[in-house]
Amino acid sequence: MRHPRPAALLSGLLLAALPAAAQTATLEVDATDAPRNLLRAHETIPVRPGPLTLFYPKWIPGEHAPDGPVADVAGLRLSANGAPLAWRRDLTEMYALHLEVPAGARVLDLAFDFILPPESGGFSAGSSSTPELAVISWNQVVFYPLSERPDAFQVAARLRLPAGWTYATALEPSPDAAGPGGGAVAFAPVPLSRLIDSPVQIGLHTRLIDLKPGRRPAVTLSLAADSAAALEIPPETVAAYRRLVREAESLFGASHYDHYTFLYTLSDHVAHFGLEHHQSSDDRYKERALVDEQLRRTDADLLPHEYVHSWNGKYRRPDGLATGDYSSPMRGELLWVYEGLTQYYGKVLAARSGLRSGADFRDELAGIAAYADFRPGRRWRPLQDTADEAQLLYFTRGDYDSLRRDTDYYDEGVLIWLEADATIRQLSGGRRSLDDFCRGFYGPPSTPPQVRPYAAGDVFAALNAIQPYDWAGFFRERLQSLSPRAPLGGIERAGWKLSFRDSPTEMIRAREAARDYANFWYSLGLVVGGDGTVADVEPDLPAAKAGIAPGMKLIAVNGRKYSAERLKAALKEGRGARAPLDLLAEDQDFFANHPVDYHGGERYPCLERVPARPDLLAEIAEARTR
Repeated sequence: MRHPRPAALLSGLLLAALPAAAQTATLEVDATDAPRNLLRAHETIPVRPGPLTLFYPKWIPGEHAPDGPVADVAGLRLSANGAPLAWRRDLTEMYALHLEVPAGARVLDLAFDFILPPESGGFSAGSSSTPELAVISWNQVVFYPLSERPDAFQVAARLRLPAGWTYATALEPSPDAAGPGGGAVAFAPVPLSRLIDSPVQIGLHTRLIDLKPGRRPAVTLSLAADSAAALEIPPETVAAYRRLVREAESLFGASHYDHYTFLYTLSDHVAHFGLEHHQSSDDRYKERALVDEQLRRTDADLLPHEYVHSWNGKYRRPDGLATGDYSSPMRGELLWVYEGLTQYYGKVLAARSGLRSGADFRDELAGIAAYADFRPGRRWRPLQDTADEAQLLYFTRGDYDSLRRDTDYYDEGVLIWLEADATIRQLSGGRRSLDDFCRGFYGPPSTPPQVRPYAAGDVFAALNAIQPYDWAGFFRERLQSLSPRAPLGGIERAGWKLSFRDSPTEMIRAREAARDYANFWYSLGLVVGGDGTVADVEPDLPAAKAGIAPGMKLIAVNGRKYSAERLKAALKEGRGARAPLDLLAEDQDFFANHPVDYHGGERYPCLERVPARPDLLAEIAEARTR
């Protein structure tokens, strides 16, 4: 389903069409100043005389939001026939520029700078460069005529690299492309939609690893890091990523790419996230993510998640997100499929490939289940609304997050799809599973990159083809529920139950160390950063009732200087005691003591086995290939 363009853009405008067919726009991007957070773009667009509206990509696929960073465009200069042209921004659609192409002009020239943000956050519009590396997102350095369909508008791109840097991308080089070592690299002309779908990773310290030696279609792991030492990935991790490829292709039974490249950027100074593309993924995490075991374990499902998106999200895409351009608003009502199912299989494939152990897989599920179960926002906002409002919720603050709820369709989606998987296994007597749905809905035949939209009814019909059941009612109940409890039926059907213990699991220890925080969420009801700053509180639990709020900084515990270990020790010592736990907190330039009436000791989520039921989690996590 396509959405009409905003009336404000079309009212009274006669948009100039391009001359027919084979003319191609050119885009030259100079990234030699990327270490100083600057890109310089020069674009030529074939045009005809008359009114023209240029558009800067606004709605970015995979980000599900109107977050194209138009405010970071600077120094824009337009000209035709060697003379400068005046332009004016649309007063209601700030991503659109209106101008008049003069008589006799056949080519429009654009030159502008793009300011790469220095701070992390904000997905691909966040920090993307350091003195040693950068990621080039083409949507940030291109305008296109609003009248053109991005999948038909041809662009020949060229990229100039800093001296000594190399590049990796899913784009095919043209015959005159530069070899390794830097200089200017030219890419074969592609539709604008394919160009924007193919970011380029560049850097001084890089490494390519073949994940399918001798087999096609090729899959490559491309690493760029802020140091050469960060590229020394252990052989067993390489082997696990190779198993990931085999497990994913076995799961879906087909591929929808000509080749695939994981662009894994390792830096403490870029935004950390994953963004899916048809034939690549833009994956970013800390510099030592592949050489530090705690970091590797905590983010082991990043690449599996983005890889699953090549099938679920890029090839098959909800019709509300398959708009076909960058100006039409996206609808996120099916993000519980797009992201929720992908989140589930990202964790499953991390286990099947050996990137995570079976114990880590269960501990991850325990953390998700407890997190979803301790969300007071469940009582007012149904899960469906978190998908409907996704374009805003991606950018909310972290304070009182459990009261607000944010993009909960990711992790709560894991619980719901686990329950769907366990239901299919039980109703079919173990003969079928959610894997069969994936093969039927996303699988054969293999194709080049393409988009096949779907609606909710298509998902329910495909599930019914695998196992007859009221799937529409199953999902409606869970998506619209205002129950204060999380949907834990999948864990219970799988032979386990959510429980708590007085010591953290290994996954919790690794995550706290990797991300520098301490999690007292299930005891006191707060999460504390490494410097003592309270990141968030659960409004119904003891710390919040004692007056602790997000943004405060813990100074002392029972009269002694705060540290996470000291607070943990105080919880142990106070178990069963009568005296309250005393927390001294700084709030702006005010100090106050907060007596916390809690005596339950430390509490951390885990899964406890229910022996009377089959262990379906072990079956789900078991490798399917040798």
